[in-house]
Amino acid sequence: MTPDEYCQQRAAASGSSFYYAFLFLPPLRRRAITALYAFCREVDDAVDAVSEPSVAQAKLAWWREEVQRLYAGMPQHPVTRALAPHLTRFSIDRERLLQVIEGMTMDLQPTPYHDYAALQRYCHLVAGVVGELAAGIFGDPSPATLTYARCLGQALQLVNILRDVGEDARRGRVYLPLEDLQRFDVRVADLLAARYVPGFAPLMAFEAQRARSLLREALAVLPPAERSAQRPGLIMGALYFALLEELEREQFRVLHQRIALTPLRKLWIAWRTWTFGYPAIDRRE
Repeated sequence: MTPDEYCQQRAAASGSSFYYAFLFLPPLRRRAITALYAFCREVDDAVDAVSEPSVAQAKLAWWREEVQRLYAGMPQHPVTRALAPHLTRFSIDRERLLQVIEGMTMDLQPTPYHDYAALQRYCHLVAGVVGELAAGIFGDPSPATLTYARCLGQALQLVNILRDVGEDARRGRVYLPLEDLQRFDVRVADLLAARYVPGFAPLMAFEAQRARSLLREALAVLPPAERSAQRPGLIMGALYFALLEELEREQFRVLHQRIALTPLRKLWIAWRTWTFGYPAIDRRE
């Protein structure tokens, strides 16, 4: 199996919305973004696939060293070997890859986020930075497009958090800010015990509105001339907006189940967005 085949297998097996956003890219850009996605999956799994924090720390330390080997021209892992040919062409810089690993390291910290500003920093590291890297692969981004990519990445991560509240709680993790929990009279213990207390749905609706605002902010700053090149990111925005609407339709009943779009619906939204452009975010599916 070649490094590119390994990355393609990782992307396809995940079932992630990202896979559908890559389908329509030219081959070279598709290989580059698939390798970047596989890198993110690998470092994320270094935390999520192990139960012992010390083991996860050791794995992340190895990945930090592997990033250094990548930029020294000596990558060892299939993912970094797949990334290597694209570093210069698509401005995939070392510091951003290390920031992604820094964000994953925050998942090992048991302390909840006290306020939205703290959560925003986490979202920036694990998703906003990835958005910046992806924008460089999709096209030649202007400063405004990098701002769009950061906002979009943070919006997608916030939707992820809303979808995974129950799953994360079962791992002992709570990403919703403590100040928001207190505002809606929801306790951390309620999330950990999967209790749908009266304030839970209003809390989730409040956070969903934040995600919508970030999506609007992202779209507002994307220059019209760069919309075509950045269509894969716009596909992600469309997919996650549809997911957000699905969460709302299900009244945020996420503590006991995982709510997701079907593969066929993802493919339809991806094709429609690639062909006709990004739908208005207040449009109903």
